[in-house]
Amino acid sequence: MSQTSFDIQQAAVIGAGTMGRGIVMCLANAGVTVQWVDTNPQMLEQALATVAETYAHNVRQGRIDQAEADARLSRVSAAADYAAIRNADLVIEAVYENLELKQKIFRELDGLLKPQALLASNTSALDIDAIAAATKRPEQVLGLHFFSPAHIMKLLEIVRGAQTSPAALDAALVLGKRMGKVSVVSGNCHGFIGNRMLHPYVLEARKMLLEGAYPQQVDAALQGFGFAMGPFRMYDVVGIDLEWRARELAGQGQDAPEVQVDNRLCEMGRFGQKSGNGYYHYEPGSRQAEHDPEVDALVLRVSEGLGFQRREIGPEEILERCLLALVNEGAKILQEGIAESAHDIDLVYLNGYGFPADKGGPMAWADQQGLADIHQRLLALETRQGDQWKPARLMGELAAQGKGFADR
Repeated sequence: MSQTSFDIQQAAVIGAGTMGRGIVMCLANAGVTVQWVDTNPQMLEQALATVAETYAHNVRQGRIDQAEADARLSRVSAAADYAAIRNADLVIEAVYENLELKQKIFRELDGLLKPQALLASNTSALDIDAIAAATKRPEQVLGLHFFSPAHIMKLLEIVRGAQTSPAALDAALVLGKRMGKVSVVSGNCHGFIGNRMLHPYVLEARKMLLEGAYPQQVDAALQGFGFAMGPFRMYDVVGIDLEWRARELAGQGQDAPEVQVDNRLCEMGRFGQKSGNGYYHYEPGSRQAEHDPEVDALVLRVSEGLGFQRREIGPEEILERCLLALVNEGAKILQEGIAESAHDIDLVYLNGYGFPADKGGPMAWADQQGLADIHQRLLALETRQGDQWKPARLMGELAAQGKGFADR
């Protein structure tokens, strides 16, 4: 196709869940007309009411005036089905994380939409190329990974598939700017930049619970370093049950020792803030995380049941393991060309994951420590704890040259 540029004036969003609602507001706030589709008409009706209420709340808070609220709301309309959105310049799919479902939606849309329409998925981890393969226009398919709540969080990961055209990527960057987002382009891999790095970081936190730490201790160490919240408070906010349900659906991962504490909590109906109890306790109507001795007792039971000899774990070890897991994965992402620069990785962590702003992001923090020092610390962890700590090849190369990630 000789199409050189895409002009996004009219968009459509598929899915009226939490993410869909936030994305619709991002578009409407940026002056884009949005058609909204959901297979459940009641859910769509509720979602439209929620958006109207959010705008009314913004007026009450003095953030926008009534005229602006009316203008934004007038850009949003319900559409009965896919046929009704055939003139959209861009369609963003925001249904739950299931590859077959997303492929089915993209296959249907591809047959209906005008040839120059762009198709985007708001997946947080799934393979963009596998989704694009369901269409005859893979060069016009990309990932637009919004962060929840989408109308408030600044970060947007724009995921380029193997065949995504430069023009499609440019159009997404222009739209990101219009929506006031900090946009970072990521290559296609499981979890992209942010969630791929989050995985080893959270894994270390969970392992330390089994080895001798408690949720509050881990969170306190990381919050002391400057994180907006530690990993267990983060899970309470997001919902502990999301990954638990995903493991159930996938039929794998439920037996791993690291997730046994989560599994027990979910079986007890402790899903986090939304249910009043998670890793912490929440009083009705409060978001204040309160230490719950019952959770400490549960952690103790689970780890002893798995045969762990518990030991004292101090804040230094918590920081060392969580931060170095983050940096080493970041180095691999850079090495593989998934991120274009260390600065891009830092932007993701500063704007989407609550990394302390004064430290500049995980890669900038590693550069300040000196990569030779970080490299040695990883080698020491590898000796003590095994292969998962093997330093990324790129880190060894940069350290040997006396360079940092920023020099790459």
